[in-house]
Amino acid sequence: MAWVSSARKRSPWLLHYETGGCNGCAIEFVAALTPLYDLERFGMLNTGNPKHADILVVTGCVNARSGRVLRNLYEQMSEPKVVVAVGVCACTGGIFHDGYNLAPGADKVVPVDLYLPNCAARPEAIIDALLTAADLLAETRRRDQHAHQRAPDQQG
Repeated sequence: MAWVSSARKRSPWLLHYETGGCNGCAIEFVAALTPLYDLERFGMLNTGNPKHADILVVTGCVNARSGRVLRNLYEQMSEPKVVVAVGVCACTGGIFHDGYNLAPGADKVVPVDLYLPNCAARPEAIIDALLTAADLLAETRRRDQHAHQRAPDQQG
């Protein structure tokens, strides 16, 4: 089972959720997956199943309905997990921040670990943010594994 853990450390799976808006950041995220930028060369795969995902990528401004779906997706992901807010809309609500039906950022719905506040975020910036998220995920896993190894000694 250690080889599975080792492989997952080097190849986190991504779950992308577009909460609404102009889809500019969503299009740039998909562009990062194309052969021109080739996000998969780093071992990252886009999945549609939250139970398989390690990193949640949020784009667009969050409204009440998409916020419930976002919370549901977040809760279905296994620990440890990292959330990346891509674009100004996902980070702060963007130009829609004063809207009566919008949350001022995805961090009002789920805990966000990494912010990429561009409009629209370029594929290069998205790849850089996802590599940083993968490092953060590996660090969290290492810390959890270290705490898990020490726990039996402390119990007795």
